[in-house]
Amino acid sequence: MPVVNKISTVAVIGAGQMGTGIVEVVTRHGYEALIYDLDKSRIRASIEASAGYFGRQAETGKMPAEAAEQAISRIKGAFSLSDLATADLVVEAVSENEDIKRKVFTDVCTVLKPDAILATNTSSLSITRLAASTDRPNRFIGIHFMNPVPVMKLVELVRGIGTDQETFAIAKDFAESIGKTVTVSEDFPAFIVNRILIPMINEAIYTLYEGVGNVEAIDTGMKLGANHPMGPLELADFIGLDTCLSIMQVLHEGLADSKYRPCPLLVKYVEAGWLGRKTQRGFYDYGYVPARPTR
Repeated sequence: MPVVNKISTVAVIGAGQMGTGIVEVVTRHGYEALIYDLDKSRIRASIEASAGYFGRQAETGKMPAEAAEQAISRIKGAFSLSDLATADLVVEAVSENEDIKRKVFTDVCTVLKPDAILATNTSSLSITRLAASTDRPNRFIGIHFMNPVPVMKLVELVRGIGTDQETFAIAKDFAESIGKTVTVSEDFPAFIVNRILIPMINEAIYTLYEGVGNVEAIDTGMKLGANHPMGPLELADFIGLDTCLSIMQVLHEGLADSKYRPCPLLVKYVEAGWLGRKTQRGFYDYGYVPARPTR
């Protein structure tokens, strides 16, 4: 029998880059969206950013002006958790910190309707363990969007041990309905994409740390020698060095294999607050145009 997609309103918790991107994609495809964040100014900034995004889409002819206006009208700010009570699907997109995520789930479950699906955008953490902090492990699933959400075509779906088949089917149908290609991962640390990608980035940082090549040589080598659109150090800055470190730590702790040990240079950069583009300094200094390598 065909899947009945029961989702019409999607709530996103976390009004950062990922959360804003998720809102833009779901409203573009006809869903109503609620955006919630503890910091109310971030909610307003997210809505303004989305309005700017749709305005640019209309100006450049990538979507009709009327469709852009309709998409903007489908975005609503949620300034208290109780505003999420109407949501059919809630996607958590806060920072990659398990304690913070578990607190979000514990709190939001008190206001959700019984049949609402709860999803996490985690890029590395155990879906089963996160589900255990909720009142609905059977209605809990990992829906891992790639960054930037409006551009990247892939979504990783990850079932926890308690996720039921209906939840998985609805989530898969939803992801495909917003134009994404779905890949299914088992619930192991960092899933598929980051299990492969982040250790590659970590190895590039080791290559820098050990003096095999400088930033420019490593990134040029991988762009022209492996046909990657971005070099691994440039990509690390784009992702955020704190996020890269967090995922490496999950891999190292979860799989107990020394090959996943975070490079000491990555740790040092994060300790210095050099987190990449979002802090204007990482493996590149973004205070210059074009950005200059810092090593």
